[in-house]
Amino acid sequence: MTSREFNQDVSAAKRIARMEPLFVTDRGKPTHVLMSIDQFRQLTGEQHNIVDLLAVPADSPPLDLTPGRW
Repeated sequence: MTSREFNQDVSAAKRIARMEPLFVTDRGKPTHVLMSIDQFRQLTGEQHNIVDLLAVPADSPPLDLTPGRW
């Protein structure tokens, strides 16, 4: 899809990108790729659930949670 077509019909671009990555071209050369967030996460291995976000990596130093003196 050309950048002009993209600018004129973003909704169509998003519809296509839900099914497959969409390459946006400028002067005939690909410059951007539009894809669904699910496809992006699968590609990058990104995981966003509460357990992953709160997990402490195994190699991190122990946390000192003793309260300080006032």
